[in-house]
Amino acid sequence: MPKKPSKSPAGKGPHTPARKPARIAANRPKAELKAAPADLSQERIVRALETIAAHLAAQRKPAVIPEAFERADAYVWHPDGRLSAVPRVSRVELFLLKGVDRMRDILMENTERFANGLPANNALLWGARGMGKSSLVKAAHASINAERKPADRLKLIEIHREDIESLPALMERLRASSFRFIVFCDDLSFDGNDASYKSLKAVLEGGIEGRPENVILYATSNRRHLLAREMIENERSTAINPGEAVEEKVSLSDRFGLWLGFHRCSQDEYLAMVRGYCSHFGINVDDEALEREALEWSTTRGSRSGRVAWQFVQELAGRMGVKLTVA
Repeated sequence: MPKKPSKSPAGKGPHTPARKPARIAANRPKAELKAAPADLSQERIVRALETIAAHLAAQRKPAVIPEAFERADAYVWHPDGRLSAVPRVSRVELFLLKGVDRMRDILMENTERFANGLPANNALLWGARGMGKSSLVKAAHASINAERKPADRLKLIEIHREDIESLPALMERLRASSFRFIVFCDDLSFDGNDASYKSLKAVLEGGIEGRPENVILYATSNRRHLLAREMIENERSTAINPGEAVEEKVSLSDRFGLWLGFHRCSQDEYLAMVRGYCSHFGINVDDEALEREALEWSTTRGSRSGRVAWQFVQELAGRMGVKLTVA
């Protein structure tokens, strides 16, 4: 009697391929499909990074060529590489600065030597606020340029305190120019854990390239060592070797070869400033009344300085309807 064929589920005959290998084979393209989006994502990230890098490189390109320095005598530096021309510098005449005769003479001599291509020192103007530190720098620059031909004129470039880390980039821009530059930073000081002073140290002295021969640095500060006293004390108290830590901070101001100290002016110097301004701008006031009002003004401000004298003259000129035209 013939044997009955054994019952088996549909598709499970002897010639039907096993499902397990089919299941494995089916899984392979899925794994490949899962890997494809990851590869595409990585490719997109790489392309995006390349685009960002290209944009950053384009922004770092100099926006002003050296020949553009002929357009003006003063510029403001921006950390993105731009130099903005300043057609009219806010300043006062050199002869109007009273009570700073010694500092004026020293700075003028140093600046003139530099303008003539002779060795000169970086200068730190430190001391009492409002005593004409920044005014002296701008006035000295204008005075030196007064008798010079366009090709021999000094260029004044202001860099802001918060942009000090970009100072090496500025030096690189100026190094190739035929002009001579005063790089000026007003109210320079460092607080807390600010380490940007290291960029300044390298430019002043100690870096491989050093300061370009056609550049000199002038800075003003209320602090002799450019650092807050508590900052120095904190370094002394927390360092393993307190002496070395403090020297690291204090050595910054040592790299300025010229220190010019500005101190609070006397009553006579303050009144001389007021009278000098009034005479220059044609403000005619009885001398006794002028002295009385000027002293009263300084008393209400709690100090006597060139800035206070100028503010009083502005108040007086406004009351009398006299316009003040500053060069």
